[in-house]
Amino acid sequence: MQPRSFCEILLEGLATDGGLAMPDSYPRLTLANLARLRTLNYRDLAFEILSRFIDDIPAVDLKRLIDNTYTAKVFGSDDITPLKTLEPGLHLLRLSNGPTMAFKDVAMQLLGNLFEYVLAASKRELNILGATSGDTGSAAEYAMRGKRGVRVFMLSPHNKMSRFQSAQMYSLTDPNIFNIAITGVFDDCQDIVKAVSNDEAFKTRYHIGTVNSINWARVSAQIVYYFKGYFAATKSDTEQVSFAVPSGNFGNILAGHVARMMGLPIKHLILATNENNVLDEFFRSGRYRPRGSAEVQQTSSPSMDISKASNFERFIFDLVGRDAAKLRELWRAVDSGGEFTLAGTPLLDKMRTFGFISGTSTHADRVATLRAIHKKYGVMIDTHTADGIKVGLENRECDVPLICLETALPVKFGDVIKQALNVEPDYPESCRGIEQLPQRVDVMAPDVVAVKQYIEARCY
Repeated sequence: MQPRSFCEILLEGLATDGGLAMPDSYPRLTLANLARLRTLNYRDLAFEILSRFIDDIPAVDLKRLIDNTYTAKVFGSDDITPLKTLEPGLHLLRLSNGPTMAFKDVAMQLLGNLFEYVLAASKRELNILGATSGDTGSAAEYAMRGKRGVRVFMLSPHNKMSRFQSAQMYSLTDPNIFNIAITGVFDDCQDIVKAVSNDEAFKTRYHIGTVNSINWARVSAQIVYYFKGYFAATKSDTEQVSFAVPSGNFGNILAGHVARMMGLPIKHLILATNENNVLDEFFRSGRYRPRGSAEVQQTSSPSMDISKASNFERFIFDLVGRDAAKLRELWRAVDSGGEFTLAGTPLLDKMRTFGFISGTSTHADRVATLRAIHKKYGVMIDTHTADGIKVGLENRECDVPLICLETALPVKFGDVIKQALNVEPDYPESCRGIEQLPQRVDVMAPDVVAVKQYIEARCY
């Protein structure tokens, strides 16, 4: 297919052939580039990184959009993603200071401004269809609420998010926000989004776009904080670091992969799964075996209760040397409910060169980690961050700084925090009583036709 511009990809989400958009190549940064980037604040760093991917928005407009996004008013400080040192060589990258207290805000706040800018310039409207396992939904809705020309239709798994996550989404009353709870698991929601997006006639007629991490713009915005974290944890541009990343849909750690491909000195990307350990199984053995909906476990780190990680396809594209035919061959088995394995092929050895290490964390592990981090450092973390720290510490090297990515504030998972620490997490003033507010949500079966009819009835 023909190359598409960044703004076209921004609005479309999935490519016209149903695949995921990827840049033709990754920009490469020299040591001199890194030395210059090290001195920049978050807004200027974001402009320098993102302008290497966005070439169809005038630089002055892109800079203004970035400057209006990454403010102390929205993120609590001009540092945006501050680094907290737990002890020498062990750090926590704070990514949860945005409006919904989850790392998704860092990219989603920019997407909201990008959408509004591009839609106004083209005099178009957009109906965003998304799927969430917990935090993407609220981050998207808070970023898009009140935006001109945008409606949001967000699918979530019925009764499978935390009470706080559900309340954040379902208590919104903005007329451009629509919540749909699907009686299934996150993978069912994600499959519906893909099915609707792959119906080209419907997608065109109703101007369907996406905000899930299948939207390349989200991945590109997340690349920035890997650079920010690296510069904050090191003194020179030749030092290596490792990042520990809790991973559900593979978008967060994919951004780290891209940063590494751009030349950021990352030794290892340490991927942490919960009990739904499809990705851990792959990186350990080369076997990719997505589970059926009935096999997906409901856990105390619910945003990672995912079997089929959408962005994983993007990494495999790089792994197979950007051979689209080979990627299609592998995914034919996956799309038909099967699996593939790289065992016994040169690709298994090649995979090791990309720096990925993986591990699994269970409920008992995350409770123990919550307690240990709180006792040793006086720091309260959420359950997903605990998964990342647990697997990160298992793979920590004494001479390589370890940066653990925070994914959300503990208040979003208060029941588990109270179980682990016997205290209630602090509620930000803006969220007090949120779980007692009236909620507006429509419960539906996992039915593509029904979701299409729901969208049609609300597009006017």
